[in-house]
Amino acid sequence: MDTRLLRTFVTLARTGSFTAAARSLHLAQSTVTVQIRTLERELGTVLFDRLPAGTVPTRAGSALLEEAEAVLDAVARLRATAAAGQGDTAAGAVAGEVVVGAGDSLCSSRLPEVIAALRCDHPRLDVHLHAADTVGAVDGLRTGRLDLALLLEPEVDERDLLARRITSEPLVYVAAAGHRLAGRAAGWDELARESFFVHEEGCSYSDRLVRALQDVPDARPRITRFGSIDAARSCVAAGLGLTLLPRVTVERQLAEGRLAVVDGPSAEPVPVQLVRHRRRWVSPGARVVAEELARVFAAGA
Repeated sequence: MDTRLLRTFVTLARTGSFTAAARSLHLAQSTVTVQIRTLERELGTVLFDRLPAGTVPTRAGSALLEEAEAVLDAVARLRATAAAGQGDTAAGAVAGEVVVGAGDSLCSSRLPEVIAALRCDHPRLDVHLHAADTVGAVDGLRTGRLDLALLLEPEVDERDLLARRITSEPLVYVAAAGHRLAGRAAGWDELARESFFVHEEGCSYSDRLVRALQDVPDARPRITRFGSIDAARSCVAAGLGLTLLPRVTVERQLAEGRLAVVDGPSAEPVPVQLVRHRRRWVSPGARVVAEELARVFAAGA
């Protein structure tokens, strides 16, 4: 049996729609449809009910889901064993591929240091970074598209995921160096009259900021959401408003004098959670990457 069919089956079961599964797998929707029909013919049973609200596994599909995940795990173990058995791997080094999902702010700050360190010690270990918000990262872990994820969340309350807090990142309010609030103290009343450029919905610290601003009586803050930290940071540097970001993502701009800290209301440091799927096998490469992530983030803190 073609394991690609099983991967598509698991992804469709986790995402709940052919469109979402195709997007997750980087396939055409018609390809997903053909692969599911092929698998159903091979197994001699209908695996999904196609409903107006989405795609739901049948009783047979639900029963097969855990077995399909086990097969995919077994294939991953087989590949890892084959890679470990190759004679040109240095003693103690591991080989293979590990896919890590993380928010834009972490991808552009801490993670390059992790990859640089791993390339020295494990030259045949390839680490791929995927920018993803919390929803996308959780989905990626469940479908097997991601091996590990870093989430900027206080808690990860998902039964099928295992999370470990590895550090916390301090948050800072920043504005352009020439902004009237640059280097000054400002309370909620004053901040709520400003324009804010924040990360997209689903970012925990941005969502908390927006709720706090909107809770100020008679306040009408202007909120603009971006899917990119760079876009929000650039708008603020141009003098268009303020933002709240992990300090690590604005250190260079602060040092260059393009941005300045605004002494705003207390913002709790945001925890960084290292997350994996609870039931899935963890490859030697993923273990090495997880250890290096924990080391680099702890050192940075």
